[in-house]
Amino acid sequence: MIFLLMLNGHRTERLLLEITGLGGATNQLFSPFGLFVDDDQTVVIADWGNHRIMQWRNGDTTNGQVVAGGNQRVVRWSRRSGTIQGEILIDNIDCYGLPMDEQRYIYVSDTRKHEVRLYQLGEKSATLVAGGNGQGDGLNQLNYPTYLFVDRQQNVYVSDWNNHRVMKWNKGAKEGILVAGRQREGSALTQLDFSQELVVGTLGTVYVADSRNHPVKGWVWV
Repeated sequence: MIFLLMLNGHRTERLLLEITGLGGATNQLFSPFGLFVDDDQTVVIADWGNHRIMQWRNGDTTNGQVVAGGNQRVVRWSRRSGTIQGEILIDNIDCYGLPMDEQRYIYVSDTRKHEVRLYQLGEKSATLVAGGNGQGDGLNQLNYPTYLFVDRQQNVYVSDWNNHRVMKWNKGAKEGILVAGRQREGSALTQLDFSQELVVGTLGTVYVADSRNHPVKGWVWV
């Protein structure tokens, strides 16, 4: 089954899932960005414009459930506990990307500080893994980092939004490696125009959602 997230249409299209458009009601979304589907076909959506996480269980046809809200923080919510009371893990952060690696470390892209940090569950202190040298386009800098991908070696791929590029930061590195795009936006096959979601395949191919050019592009990285 294919799930299609419509940013400008403010809806997710799936058989028997109807979202009526832009708004803050439980049958509406406002600029949805992230989507996850579990083994039970429960759909969880990051409703960016409404600062909340919405859930639609398999069979729900009209209204979703607000399961988590946000106030510049990262909240852990147990979907199986039957409660919408969350546990605050990180606060005072403009968080965008939030992957977890196989060792259960959380990686957070902070768009305000232009850096990516690593957190161990239960710990408040963080380790800087990318950026941290102010806003910019140098190899040791980021400019509004958004989506992240972490491989099995704990190397971090960063969608560097305002630099129109994807950077790879090897574990422990002081600067990143350019793997896709350039500093300037464009429509050529070597360029990106506001890169968004990215995925890295097992053979190292980097797939990037090229926001304003509208395609998905792939780079073979050796």
